[in-house]
Amino acid sequence: MTISGDTPRFVRVLARKDVLALAFGAMIGWGWIVMTGTWILSAGSMGAVSAFLIGGVAIVLVGLTYAELAAAMPQAGGEHVYSYRGLGHLASFVCTWAIVLGYMTVVSFEAVALPTVVENLFPGYSVGHLWTVAGWDVEATWVAVGVIGSLMMMWINYIGIRTAALVQKLVTVMIVVVGLMFLTGALFTGDGGNLTPLFTGDNSVPGGIMSVLVMVPFMFVGFDVIPQAAEEIDLPQRDIGRLLMFSVLLAVFWYAAIIFATALSLGPDGIDPDSLAVPDAMAAAFSSNWAGKLMVLAGMAGILTSWNAFYIGGSRAIYALAKADMLPRLFAELHPRYNTPTNAILLIGAVSSIAPLLGRSAMVWLVDAGGLGIVLAYLFVAASFVVLRYREPHMERPFLVPGGKVVGIVAIGLSLALIALYLPGSPSALLPVEWAIFGVWMVGGAAMYAWARVRYGVHKPDRAAGP
Repeated sequence: MTISGDTPRFVRVLARKDVLALAFGAMIGWGWIVMTGTWILSAGSMGAVSAFLIGGVAIVLVGLTYAELAAAMPQAGGEHVYSYRGLGHLASFVCTWAIVLGYMTVVSFEAVALPTVVENLFPGYSVGHLWTVAGWDVEATWVAVGVIGSLMMMWINYIGIRTAALVQKLVTVMIVVVGLMFLTGALFTGDGGNLTPLFTGDNSVPGGIMSVLVMVPFMFVGFDVIPQAAEEIDLPQRDIGRLLMFSVLLAVFWYAAIIFATALSLGPDGIDPDSLAVPDAMAAAFSSNWAGKLMVLAGMAGILTSWNAFYIGGSRAIYALAKADMLPRLFAELHPRYNTPTNAILLIGAVSSIAPLLGRSAMVWLVDAGGLGIVLAYLFVAASFVVLRYREPHMERPFLVPGGKVVGIVAIGLSLALIALYLPGSPSALLPVEWAIFGVWMVGGAAMYAWARVRYGVHKPDRAAGP
């Protein structure tokens, strides 16, 4: 709590388990419950696993650049701080605004995922047709569940990081326990014949893997929440980098294990594209419907961990931009009692609450557009890492990446390769409506950035990078 008369500031309260739960919980939201069956059908059992291992290598290398920079500059804003110091004012805004798009699409996705999972638990609860968006009938009760969930998550984050961290830790433990139960059951009761075909695709084996690979950055977004909340982490700086990397490796193992266990339990013939494959596989592994329902509850827990983490990450990124006078200063205000960036949290809450009104089909557009924003931010961070290695070789780096320059250059190449997956000519290129979403977001941000430059001027990097 802030003492009366003091300027509100972030409080260092996040311990080791809080940080790990924050990052790992962010990366394992609801997507694996919904999409695992699609991944297996698109690429085959080992094709889907391969896509996540290939994508995981790229994320690990990018994560190494984050780990070194987060330990060296443990300040709120993450990408904003590093890209400002390495690349300058405009690049810092583009980088951070792009990652905020990714965060916004995640919270929007979770606001739609919650009523979806409730519908799985209570079939037929959706009533009160409002309208149809992209072929999806939007029902009043369905929207109400998403909006109520969003407002609850906004309140949890509004009243302080301690409450948000406690919720994150408890719910993440539940997901891990259920996941280990599933993997164990699949290994004992699964059939190796279910793994065939190992690789498949509409046109070719690489095509199948690429159709899954394009989704990987969105599934792994979340480790970067650690740098966003760096000013609230009560750990030695070197441990920040270590925990970030451990969370990424843990998430790579999680996705690969879930895909493998699902394929082992069901096989392609047992996967219903209109059903949730992971709960179905859990029910098959334990020969009981209760096991499937338990997995659905774990998926609901994943919604909460991801939703919560991106409220934290997104609000701190917006705060950092506003504190650097790249957005209106009202978003840089901290609550005098709770020490949270309340206006930024309210903005995310408003966007999240609107999302259910668009229905589930439109969320695919937001997710794809947000994925491009995420990998674009990764490129800027990797470039900042390399620039700072050359420009500031003597900068204190508590978590020093061996062979850093080579790692950074490879991370840049992999980031460019991930960006190429979204571009025209790729089998997984963005649709026109998805380009429109990305374009509107970037143009809208550019307008606010231009206004802020005229209104506040341009400050030195040390002001933007400071706490």
